[in-house]
Formats: sequence, C-alpha cells, structure tokens
Amino acid sequence: MHVRWCLFFAVLLLGACRRTPDTGREHAGPKPISPPPASAAPSAAPDRTQPSRAPRLPAQELTWVYDTTPAGPMHVVISIPVRTEGDRFPVLVALHGRGEALKGPERGARGWIDDYDLPEAVARLHEPPLTRQDLGNIGDPARIAEMNELLAMNPYRGLIVVCPYTPDIASHHQPFSAAEPLTQFIVNDLLPRVKRETPALGTVESTGIDGVSLGGRASLLVGLNRPEAFGVVAAEQPAFSSAEAAALTELAVHAREQNPGLRIRLLTSLEDFYLVPTRVISREFDRAGVPNQLDVVAGPHSYEFNRGPGVYELLVYHDRVLRGLDPL
Repeated sequence: MHVRWCLFFAVLLLGACRRTPDTGREHAGPKPISPPPASAAPSAAPDRTQPSRAPRLPAQELTWVYDTTPAGPMHVVISIPVRTEGDRFPVLVALHGRGEALKGPERGARGWIDDYDLPEAVARLHEPPLTRQDLGNIGDPARIAEMNELLAMNPYRGLIVVCPYTPDIASHHQPFSAAEPLTQFIVNDLLPRVKRETPALGTVESTGIDGVSLGGRASLLVGLNRPEAFGVVAAEQPAFSSAEAAALTELAVHAREQNPGLRIRLLTSLEDFYLVPTRVISREFDRAGVPNQLDVVAGPHSYEFNRGPGVYELLVYHDRVLRGLDPL
C-alpha cells in the first residue's frame, strides 16, 4: 500500500511540472504589456483640473528693520503670498496714511496689514465672489459686480506687497522735495533687496507703487520722480491741493518722457476730502497729454474706506495691471 500511494503522488507531481507558466491562475508573475498599435494616439496631457501635487509654501510676513536710512529709522513689512516652489510675483509698494505716520516706524509700517485689513482682503479675493459686506457695506453694487466679473475671468493670483513706513511729508505744506529721502530709500535700497530676497518677478513692468491719502501723495512723488523703477504709479485719495496740480503735472510729463509705458492711476471717492483736487490733477494731466486713469468710487475718506473699497481696489487693480492684463 505504501508503495502504491508513493507512485500515485509521483504521477501528480509530474503532471504539475508540465503546466506552462503563463496559463491559468497559478501564474503569479506580471503580465507582459503589449506595445500600443502604431495608430494609437499619444498619451493624453496631464489633467490640469486636478489639484497640483507640488507642495504649497505658506504665506509669509517679513519685517525688515533699518536703523538708519535717508528717510530716518525704517521698518518695512512684506507680505508674500501662498505659492509653490518657483512661483514669481509682481511687487507692489503700498504706502499708508498719515494716521500711521504718527505712530512711528514700527507700528506705522503695519498700516496696510493691521489697520486696513490687507490679509483678510487677500483671503476673500481667493474665494470670490465679493459681497458688499466684504467692502464694509460701502461699495457700489455695480463696481463690486465688475470686480467679480473680472475675478471670474482672471482669478486673483497675488502680489508681494511691500509696506515701508511713510514719514509725514504732507503736513505744514511741505514741498515736493520732502519726498526725496523716501524716494532714495525705496528705489535705491528697498526694491533691490526685495528683488534679491523674495520671489519677485523683478522687472520694471511688474513693479508698482500706490498709497492712500498721505501715502497717495508719497507714491506719486516717489514714482514720478523715479519712473524708470516702476511700471505703474498710482494713488488713492492722494493728499494734494488743487494749487499743486501744475507742479505735479510737470513731474508727470517728465516721467512719461523717461518711461513712455508708465501707467498712472488716480482713485478718489465721492466723499473724499481730496475729490476736487484729484479731479483737477487728472484734468491737468489730460491737458498736458499725460495718459491717466481716474476712478471715482463710493465712500468717505476714512479707515472704513481703507478697509473696504480702498484695499480691494488696490489689490485687484495691481494684480491685473502688473501682470499685463487690462485694468479694473
């Protein structure tokens, strides 16, 4: 019996060894991949609608402190957007109002960040549509609808917003030359460092300057005196008198001669202290052949405006124009 069972198992083993390895479920190895037929279409492009697997770098806030500059002790706060490795952004120098100038360099430089709610506005621009409530219940519904239409066509991508302390160069009827130390610091020291140490595009065309009230006065004086450094010079509710329009127009004419592609934008509001002077300045620019964009929106001259229409107008306009898109 024992010999008979041994012979039986030997026959079974012999049959198993004769099975071909590529038939039946007992083949555990990888199946060969047949080459595609010659007529097959090439592989499809990556699906761009899927979320990128590239690691996202968080938004950053930097503070640079200067003990001495041509404009005195200086703090600069820099807001850098969320990004992926290799992303580059336009640069906007944003100058605050006189209320922050009176706080001194450390607190004043945080005007756009802390007092005008810039981080909150950036977050909302990444999640449109905007509502009137976002603009502090100040904005004109038609203007908000226009913003939302543009954001739907070209989503907000982000700016490196550079916020230096702005000394009070508007009080006591100071001359235009009072802005020269700030001009030297921004153009000669600050912008080169921003280009070196941040993910900036770093071109003239992608660099703008803007500001509100005192900051609007400063942005026009800095930008028009050094037009080779900027693609856009703008101001919101700029603190000028009508009597200064002629001298400012001379600066603008000279600036356009040096940089014929320079864009100039003036923004005021229906209840702005400087509504009439801003309109006069724009009209004088027109008469002198200096192209400029004048926008008159709803709202007062106040912190509520800065946190509402002011900050959204600032970000949407420059995010578009500094990337070569049509302006707001």
